[in-house]
Amino acid sequence: MEVPLNPMGREEIHRLESILLFATLFRPEVIELIKDPAERLTWVDSLAVAAGAIAREKAGMTLREIAEELGRTEQTIRKHLKGETKAGQLVRETYELIKQGKLDELVRNVEVLAKGGQLVAMEEYERLKKEKEELEAKLKELEEKVKTLEEENRELKAKLENVRKILSDTLERIREIEKLL
Repeated sequence: MEVPLNPMGREEIHRLESILLFATLFRPEVIELIKDPAERLTWVDSLAVAAGAIAREKAGMTLREIAEELGRTEQTIRKHLKGETKAGQLVRETYELIKQGKLDELVRNVEVLAKGGQLVAMEEYERLKKEKEELEAKLKELEEKVKTLEEENRELKAKLENVRKILSDTLERIREIEKLL
């Protein structure tokens, strides 16, 4: 799925907004910034507003329209769009990285997440599926070996019991012979 860098329509605006937000959140420097619980909520909110503002700007919306839709002042939106806020700078950088194709893998994973999927590449899924099947086959093989060994163990125990009986009988005869001597 292609990233709508110049979205047309609400669906594409929301898709670009989501991709910008998540791709920015997953950048290592942003992960460091949001580690502090006291700052996390502020950062996530600021990044969400900046992502929304930039996505709408790319769709050609006016400053006033963006501010009204996002429920922020025009001044706040202007600061994000001009990169006067750290969140605005980070989201703008993410937009440029996406545009240059430098975040293609991250964008694919974000799109999978947005669809409610797992953050696992299809190749990794197929590899894990094959590994699971191989492990299940190995497990079945081992279970069969365990059954065979259990049967052999029962047979050996029966033989051992038989040998004990023979030894016990033999010992009894020896005692009887010793009494006679």
